[in-house]
Amino acid sequence: MLMTVTVDTSAMAPARDAREVGYVWHKHPERAQRFELSFGAARVVYPEASAERCAVALVLEVDPIGLSRGRKAAAGMPLLPYVNDRPYVASSMLSVAISQVFGTALAGRCASRPELLDVVWPLEVALPVLPCRGGEEVLRALFEPLGWAVEVRGYALDEANPAWGRAPYLSVVLRGAHRISDALSQLYVLIPVLDDAKHYFVGEDEVAKLLRHGEGWLAAHPASETITARYLERRRPLVRMADEALVAEREDADGLAIDAEVDAEQDAEERQIEAPMSLHTRRLARVNELLRASSARTVVDLGCGEGKLLERLLKGARFDRVVGVDVSARSLEIAARRLRVGQMTPRQRERLGLIHGSVVYRDARLEGFDAAALVEVIEHVEPERLPALERAVFGHARPGMVVVTTPNAEYNALFPSLPAGTMRHRDHRFEWTRQEFCRWASSVAERFGYAVSVEPLGDEDETYGAPSQLAVFVREEEV
Repeated sequence: MLMTVTVDTSAMAPARDAREVGYVWHKHPERAQRFELSFGAARVVYPEASAERCAVALVLEVDPIGLSRGRKAAAGMPLLPYVNDRPYVASSMLSVAISQVFGTALAGRCASRPELLDVVWPLEVALPVLPCRGGEEVLRALFEPLGWAVEVRGYALDEANPAWGRAPYLSVVLRGAHRISDALSQLYVLIPVLDDAKHYFVGEDEVAKLLRHGEGWLAAHPASETITARYLERRRPLVRMADEALVAEREDADGLAIDAEVDAEQDAEERQIEAPMSLHTRRLARVNELLRASSARTVVDLGCGEGKLLERLLKGARFDRVVGVDVSARSLEIAARRLRVGQMTPRQRERLGLIHGSVVYRDARLEGFDAAALVEVIEHVEPERLPALERAVFGHARPGMVVVTTPNAEYNALFPSLPAGTMRHRDHRFEWTRQEFCRWASSVAERFGYAVSVEPLGDEDETYGAPSQLAVFVREEEV
């Protein structure tokens, strides 16, 4: 399986050395590299590297024997796990390779030459064998609206027997002027969409990936419904969740996208691990206590999930306004049932708000609150997206007080049901040590004008500290 991306700067004005693109790829043109993947290996080489043309090739070597392990044969197709096209065609495996091998470029990061991230490069992307369910018409409908010129070559199933029809494979060359991160994001999403299949289970985390990599282009794409349905394997709850997020993005004046959150099954796993110490209950109790002890009259729970903290905050008349925000429409529905919204009096209903939104995007609806809570939220955000969360919460929304909780990674060693080296939740993108959390909290406070204090949450172990950790940020003008 092969993909090449070529930059040709011969016609660029002002002139630019094509080899500079190597900084964006984070791969040196003079070195070949190999990366181990769960289904084989990937190699990165530069077939061409001159001042005017620089081509990077991603060569994917799929292990067909390893791929067959654990796969069940479809009805009437007993050899399918052993004889198939997966080692030879661009598929969801190529998307995974892109994210793992070119993850820095995909995320739009380049520490050494950040100015290159915004360069619009003249690109040529070659995919020699691309499965395309629906043929050339679907291919063009997906790529041409994004500014790609599409060159296609098809194949007959059998050249000697034209009546057999055309093969569902195309040789494709895409040409267009794009930023590297934008081009990779589009390829990451659209390659498995064209194949209309994935080699792994599709859950709610795939909604987050789709929205993240589709940010800035998917909501406005004329074939967005087709893309969403195919990418999520037509799983109706997931498609509905993604569609709602994309509709919100289209309707929002600021062009905000929405990320998907984790599902209830994964949350239950984390709570089961922490259950013996009632950590989830103690966590909510402490956050509720801190908010009630403050002068806040309005509170927003960012990542409210099923509404357990909201339920505590609404008791009594302490707060004039309590709002929950979550990226999962299903979680908000559960929260509404938990809070018995349908049985509330008009006055009670005025105190509560439930908003479908994301903590990593600026949202005018979240501005003006006295206090905010981020309870076990930040660890679900990709590390490269944390700066966006910081800007959205501390830079734009700017509540007077922010309470943040997150697991203490050191304490994981004391959980007997947690294998060494794993995290408490399958959707956690990271888990910080006490020192790492303190360093992050201090950095955020300094950059955005807050004072911060950090405290342990739960019973402390002499060596590993408490199972969770909590930070209270107070805006400096409030101190």
